Amino acid sequence: MTTPLPTYPDLAGKAALVTGGSRGIGAETAKALSANGVKAAIVGRDRSAVDRTVGEIRAAGGTAVAMTADCTDPADLVRLRAQAEQSVGPIEVLCAFVGGGGDPVPIEQMSLEHWHSVVDLNLTTTFLAVQTFLPGMIERGGGSIITMASTAGRLPGGAAASYAAAKAGVLMFTRQVAQEVGRHGVRVNCLAPSLIMTESQQERIPAEKLPLIVRQFPLGRAGVPADVAHAALFLASESSSWLTGQTIDVAGGRIML
Repeated sequence: MTTPLPTYPDLAGKAALVTGGSRGIGAETAKALSANGVKAAIVGRDRSAVDRTVGEIRAAGGTAVAMTADCTDPADLVRLRAQAEQSVGPIEVLCAFVGGGGDPVPIEQMSLEHWHSVVDLNLTTTFLAVQTFLPGMIERGGGSIITMASTAGRLPGGAAASYAAAKAGVLMFTRQVAQEVGRHGVRVNCLAPSLIMTESQQERIPAEKLPLIVRQFPLGRAGVPADVAHAALFLASESSSWLTGQTIDVAGGRIML
């Protein structure tokens, strides 16, 4: 499925940083931001994948720089902030999208190491990214932060308990930060996708099973990365200027709250 890319003129010239931006939802969001005139710093652990995304953006006439960082390491994020600000300018839009590890693991078989690694990858990385880039936004009196949760944080299902708990934590963390920093003009909102057909999902889900899976969605299809990227564009723009502490369920109607 393809839909026209929304355009938000107020985004032109802004600087954004996208963690988890090398593939899937993060890469699609970085491309959408760049197509709206945003200077994008794209962060991932796989440099070749980040470079590929940056190359696609530049080939389309956008401005993007590739960066690598361990988003669980506070010192590495401090370095990342300095590098990003030097390359694209003070960050006005932060997309804290690092995450993963949702494959099901029975709770009685889950190791403490697994628990910590999944919670760190999804919740701690969100906290550290926000903590790193928030002071500059407060100082400048504005900014938009977009976090990444999941339907797994909304509704019990097939994901690992560690992943579901971490994503539920992202939801409440988002609300708490939004409540704290609204007076500084900083907005903090969350996206909670359901089944999004990224490359990894396409490899994981047998084609013959997909029609059965999508029956649970009132809109009758699985999502694509652009569905989430377009919601991120809205939250990054001033069109959502009176929204903060909110979660948008990009879930085809699977979640209705």
